[in-house]
Amino acid sequence: MKSPSEIVDLMYYNDAYSQWLGIERVSDGLGSSHLKMQIRDEMCNGFKIAHGGISYAFADSAFAFACNSFGGKSVSIETSISHVAPLHTGDWIEAIAAKKHSSHKIGVYEVVVRKLDGTVVGLFKGTCYNTSKEW
Repeated sequence: MKSPSEIVDLMYYNDAYSQWLGIERVSDGLGSSHLKMQIRDEMCNGFKIAHGGISYAFADSAFAFACNSFGGKSVSIETSISHVAPLHTGDWIEAIAAKKHSSHKIGVYEVVVRKLDGTVVGLFKGTCYNTSKEW
């Protein structure tokens, strides 16, 4: 069986979008993922704040890495995010994903997105379907 880091390597190095975001992996664990990245000018909208899709995609990557970490291929079936504070160019943020529930076929994960000073900026929930395919 592959380790969580080996699985995330396979995912990340074939994921052009996560690479474009500039995601850095802090840690890969069973049912967990810790990522960080910096907000850039081209990620901001007309209000000069980060587009909501940026923090959503960031959290979604952490969710994907966490739910695939057990060795089976998992895909999202439902996700949502609440944006609770704005992000600006230069802000460094982290996403911390954790498994909250798992059955044979379904997993539920929460991802907290926050600035490195601890300010929470997004709360993400994801539900995944665990396929029978292995990494």
